[in-house]
Amino acid sequence: MKDFIIPWDDRDYGTPAAKSQKQITLTIDGFEVTVPEGTSIMRAAAMTGISIPKLCATDSVEAFGSCRLCLVQIEGRNGTPASCTTPVAEGLKVHTQTEPLKKLRKGVMELYISDHPLDCLTCAANGDCELQDMAGAVGLRDVRYEAVDTHFRPRHNGEANPQYMVKDGSNPYFDYDPSKCIVCSRCVRACEEVQGTFALTIQGRGFDSRVSAGGKGDTFLSSDCVSCGACVQACPTATLVEKSVVEIGTPERAIITTCAYCGVGCSFKAEMRGDELVRMVPHKDGKANRGHSCVKGRFAWGYATHKDRILNPMIRDKITDPWQEVSWDEAMRFTADRMKGLIEKHGRQSVGVITSSRCTNEETYLVQKLTRAVFLNNNTDTCARVCHSPTGYGLGQTFGTSAGTQDFDSVEQSDVVMIIGANPTDGHPVFASRLKKRLRKGAKLIVVDPRRTDIVEGPHVKAAHHLPLRPGTNVAIVTAIAHVIVTEGLMDEEFIRTRCDWDEFQDYAEFVADEKNSPEAVEELTGVKAQTVREAARLYATGGNGAIYYGLGVTEHSQGSTTVIGIANLAMLTGNIGKPGVGVNPLRGQNNVQGSCDMGSFPHELPGYRHVKNDDVRDLFQNAWGVKIDNEPGLRIPNMLDAAVEGTFKGLYCQGEDILQSDPDTHHVAAGLAAMECVIVHDLFLNETANYAHVFLPGSTFLEKDGTFTNAERRINRVRKVMAPKNGYGDWEVTQMLANAMGANWNYAHPSQIMDEIALLTPSFAGVSFERLDELGSIQWPCNEATPEGTPTMHIGAFVRGKGKFIRTEYVATDEKTGPRFPLLLTTGRILSQYNVGAQTRRTANVIWHDQDVLEIHPHDAENRGIHEGDYVRLTSRAGETTLRATLTDRVSPGVVYTTFHHPDTQANVVTTDYSDWATNCPEYKVTAVQIAPSNGPSQWQEDYTAQAEMARRILPAAE
Repeated sequence: MKDFIIPWDDRDYGTPAAKSQKQITLTIDGFEVTVPEGTSIMRAAAMTGISIPKLCATDSVEAFGSCRLCLVQIEGRNGTPASCTTPVAEGLKVHTQTEPLKKLRKGVMELYISDHPLDCLTCAANGDCELQDMAGAVGLRDVRYEAVDTHFRPRHNGEANPQYMVKDGSNPYFDYDPSKCIVCSRCVRACEEVQGTFALTIQGRGFDSRVSAGGKGDTFLSSDCVSCGACVQACPTATLVEKSVVEIGTPERAIITTCAYCGVGCSFKAEMRGDELVRMVPHKDGKANRGHSCVKGRFAWGYATHKDRILNPMIRDKITDPWQEVSWDEAMRFTADRMKGLIEKHGRQSVGVITSSRCTNEETYLVQKLTRAVFLNNNTDTCARVCHSPTGYGLGQTFGTSAGTQDFDSVEQSDVVMIIGANPTDGHPVFASRLKKRLRKGAKLIVVDPRRTDIVEGPHVKAAHHLPLRPGTNVAIVTAIAHVIVTEGLMDEEFIRTRCDWDEFQDYAEFVADEKNSPEAVEELTGVKAQTVREAARLYATGGNGAIYYGLGVTEHSQGSTTVIGIANLAMLTGNIGKPGVGVNPLRGQNNVQGSCDMGSFPHELPGYRHVKNDDVRDLFQNAWGVKIDNEPGLRIPNMLDAAVEGTFKGLYCQGEDILQSDPDTHHVAAGLAAMECVIVHDLFLNETANYAHVFLPGSTFLEKDGTFTNAERRINRVRKVMAPKNGYGDWEVTQMLANAMGANWNYAHPSQIMDEIALLTPSFAGVSFERLDELGSIQWPCNEATPEGTPTMHIGAFVRGKGKFIRTEYVATDEKTGPRFPLLLTTGRILSQYNVGAQTRRTANVIWHDQDVLEIHPHDAENRGIHEGDYVRLTSRAGETTLRATLTDRVSPGVVYTTFHHPDTQANVVTTDYSDWATNCPEYKVTAVQIAPSNGPSQWQEDYTAQAEMARRILPAAE
């Protein structure tokens, strides 16, 4: 397979593409060209291969027309208009190269160059500078002007130059050098139009104009800048430049790959110099991100070369022993002997696997195949169940398939967006930027969340309604919204009669119309004013195209599956399914949550969501694999831990997951791991789970592997190897070596062969191959003979299950109750700069924004307990306690506290309980009854844990 692949057009056309269906024909420099109405002359010229000089124009932002370099002449018109701001018209005859134009452009360039430092040989942008390129393009060879006052000389006539501004290096990832700024405003426009943060502005007038981040005295670090990199990417000079480019040099080649952070699945160009990564640049033809990125994907890739990475296999007999580095052969012999011994002694059900939502589809597929075809059981689970299994159950029951219904482009056609239990500005920031852009164009927003998240109100964006419900009452709120729609006759009866089961709807309507489900009846329970609920319901039902996006604040509850069913009911009630701009869309937390589900990581389902009890399904896999597959579902993670404590579950292969930090009730997880006789951790770093491991198999980063990820919109994206694995092997190869050491005869030579097997055995992937992905860029499943290029929008014309199914959503209160001892409710979430358990982002400069987990407390609750800003507080629940610092904020309501779970020294999950969703066992992270009190520092448990972790991570020198 080829490594170096840029199969899509990567040119900068100067201005965005027009979307009109009407075509316009004109002539440019004698060449006839036909383009959509609304296209700029600059873009039309670029489409014919004619490059018009430009500085302020780029196709990621709207035309601005300030640099005056892209002037053209049009027959029959006076003057020399800017081609970037002049739209095409039928029959125009445009000239881009005439003597007057050459003279004008050269004069403009002379003015730019006269106030620019000519240090090109030592400039970080040398060879990658548009100002340099345009000087050559217009034929500028001499500058007639010698500017007296400049912005780039620190001193003038021996005195300090008031026009000179020092470089701002406060951001850990890029520098701002105002002396090189040409005030093209591209960075400001990118911050506004692409990112939507509005952190940058042009300060001053005329000669004094310069880009400013925030108010007077602000730096890029102290401002509202979220370090998405859009400004750096837009800058045509070295005014904004990555520090990595300064340190390493200009990249020489690029490889397109996919980000390994959240479920948006952004495409990037990994720009290389030799085998060293210089920078990650969002790929403009990436269909999930459309050329945008966030701070994690753009900059936080340094963990791949961090000193903490373990690059050699390690083993030990007992978890109290230090680690011993060994060869790969010795590690495989040790591991295989241990696991075979456990199976022989305790039976084949005594071992299992945990797959990863951070690994590729191909790697995840092999891990579940390992337990089914080698261990001969169905003991496979994944963090995807721990976060989004209610999505699989709820959407599977109502629609017939467990995945989002739309692509991300769909939001551009939404009129009303409802966000439930999701915080996209922090968890899915690139999608959030696209959403905010749509909101600025007039779409309405409804937010259902206990916290006032950033999307509720920000620069130029404000939710029409915020429903700050009490944690644990999602079902009551969603049903109350449905009550309003049904009782006020706002449903789409034609859609329901045509697309859904009418008898089931009538039963549901009778249930939902009951007065006990009215907003007034549940107001005291939910804490949301009845009038707010009614107004939100009316807006969603009558506001045009209505789309619902939800996250872990929906699924991680004891009634997570019920809430997902309720959300699906809302979409069917209003006909908001099966077309662009509508739908039900889970925002997946990790890069391959969707893929790990698709690949059969659940103990009851084989790849493609087919139950292991079905003989025809098992026969398909048995014929392909040459083994007999167990027809009984296996153990989920909590069942594995319970069985380990009981003494019946003895061995675990855990790839790419850190269950000790990420799973609930840390004490119970630790007890289960400690009781096992062989825990194999396959990861990049000695994570918290590895404290209890007997084998450590070093993993490879996304930069070191080939494969695919499947994002939240069912988009299968290629992951391409940009450097050799530092540990010597890709993760799929490690799993294959273990399988073969245990007696299997796997002989995959490349991940593409694994995908071919997936496509052979999984109907929704039938038309997927690496070659097809290279050709199309990406594919949204289902992809088969009926839809050879994929399916952007699901359930068009009919649901996958046939008729949509309405299901009653009875509210059942969680068993986790507040009371005198634990009067507050804790809910958890993510923050922009960190990712999941922080194993990757904590090993980057992102810690400058978030170096510890903090507890958000309402000032009223803090005052009652004598807690001040920054104080240590003890956070206690029925399950355990930890300490962390407090921050006082009204983002949470009285009675609610909130924290993140990115840092292991806090271990927030030591206080979460083992309550879980009734249908899927998804943990109830979002509702924990707690008490808080002032503290002097770390708890005894934290001190003991730190000491144990330090002992568990001792590594002996490698044997000579």
